[in-house]
Parts: sequence; C-alpha cells; structure tokens
Amino acid sequence: MAKKAKGNRQQVILECTEHKESGMPGTSRYITTKNRKNTPDRMERKKYNPVLKKYTLHREIK
Repeated sequence: MAKKAKGNRQQVILECTEHKESGMPGTSRYITTKNRKNTPDRMERKKYNPVLKKYTLHREIK
C-alpha cells in the first residue's frame, strides 16, 4: 500500500484506462506522488503502456 509521506504529498497509483477495455491480460500501472492540497481531484497523465506499445491515458485509482 501507499507509504506515509511528509506533509501534503501522498503516493498514488495510476492505472491505464485503455488496457481494461482491450481485453488483453495484465495491467499497466505507475506509482507517483502528488500534493493533495493543490490537486484534490483524481490525477490523469499520458504514460507509456508497454503491453499496448503506445502512450495511453492513466488515471488515479483508489
């Protein structure tokens, strides 16, 4: 799970949105940190998915 960070920074997990819909096995996930005070909403980033071999939208999961 996410480890405790100092101050407002917290670890979050980004998961690929297109990978789920493709039906291919496995998942593409990245771990990063964000400042909860500045960005209270869920984070979205374009990251590389090695299974699909292209850049896809990754969203923060719970």
